[in-house]
Amino acid sequence: MLAIQKRLSNFFYIILGLPSTAMGFALSIQIAVLSWILRTKYNLEIDQIGIVWAAGPIAGILGQPIIGLISDKVWFWGGRRKPFIIIGGILAALMIFALPNIDKISNFFGIASIMAVAITVALTLDLSINISFNPTRSIIADVTPDGQPRTKGYTWMQSISNLFGSGAYLMGALIGNYFLIYAGVIIVLIFSIGPLLFIEEPRVLASSAKEDEGKKKSVHGTPAEKSPTQWGELFKLYVAHGFSWLGIQTMFVYIFAFLEQKLPAMPDMSVADRNARLGQMIGWSFFILNAVGSIWPAFLLEPLSKKLGRVRTQSLMVGIMALGYFGIVMLASSPFMLYAMMCILTFGWAAVVSLPFAIMSEKVDKGRMGFFMGIFNLSVVLPQLIASSVVGTFIKNSTDKGIVFIISGVSLSISAALWLFVSEKHKSL
Repeated sequence: MLAIQKRLSNFFYIILGLPSTAMGFALSIQIAVLSWILRTKYNLEIDQIGIVWAAGPIAGILGQPIIGLISDKVWFWGGRRKPFIIIGGILAALMIFALPNIDKISNFFGIASIMAVAITVALTLDLSINISFNPTRSIIADVTPDGQPRTKGYTWMQSISNLFGSGAYLMGALIGNYFLIYAGVIIVLIFSIGPLLFIEEPRVLASSAKEDEGKKKSVHGTPAEKSPTQWGELFKLYVAHGFSWLGIQTMFVYIFAFLEQKLPAMPDMSVADRNARLGQMIGWSFFILNAVGSIWPAFLLEPLSKKLGRVRTQSLMVGIMALGYFGIVMLASSPFMLYAMMCILTFGWAAVVSLPFAIMSEKVDKGRMGFFMGIFNLSVVLPQLIASSVVGTFIKNSTDKGIVFIISGVSLSISAALWLFVSEKHKSL
């Protein structure tokens, strides 16, 4: 084990966060490019794009719990999480490369339906991300102790991930989405595989060690120690987190519909120029979301959680995000105001993708962390599935596409209220 890992130095936290950053970068590319490319290059309708997006969450429903359960029990290639990070990283890079080549893939295999190929690529990409996301988060819990060090691990993870995610959107806005795609292939490969050379996984997880010790004590008449899983608290956490993701995924998938309607028409602007400008606005919006959001986990959320507690901090940040969504509906009549409202969304976004992992990780059996990370993912993918299917049809039939952000605002408001019912106190059930 390297000294930086033993000391839990800041540099080690950076290294530890890079595999998750790789998957976050792949997800950023998917968010920035998928709806845009399906609409502008392949001419899919709003509800069809929603169906393509739904393929990923369907894969994640089974993918993450299964991979998490398996990774808790196996050991090969020098770890229990490392092999799945490597496999997922390679597959994700290949599917990112496939995104602008869906028509070529369709022609090569003689498949008449572009949508069928698009669903296959989106399904494989999202499944690849799911294969790796669970282990990249579980490995942080495996190598950090309970309490503030683990909170630091997840907040640093998200600060780094948001920073590079913002870089993805900046590439798309300044250089173009096609450059983003091909640069992303390289970045995802390097960040998912390279850092694993500097991380040593424990052969025995914390709770397993405790259980073994407990068995030894029981031989001498002392009761065996049991690692607690707080099922009641987990259910409340899942529901609260689920409403957050229902609103966030609605924005990710359908912001293009809102911008298409609100983007001022210019007589001398060609369809290609308008599509390019639409892609740039999406890129700038999500760049701001991630760039500003990268500041908050390590420098605001971590110290604030020490004072208010992680649950109250989460509720507060999600509530602020809800206000930002309503602000977009009422005030975003120009690109400047849209970007200003995006700055408000960054507080909630930073919290949603960092604090819940730390909160959840201390309410479960540590020896089954991968499995519980997979179950936790259901509170993300099930809302994504609803947003990609049911919400898509509703938005398509609505004359005012501002409904996109009304749905998002209401969902985040409900989430903020539900988080207050999650207990901060550690107790066994």
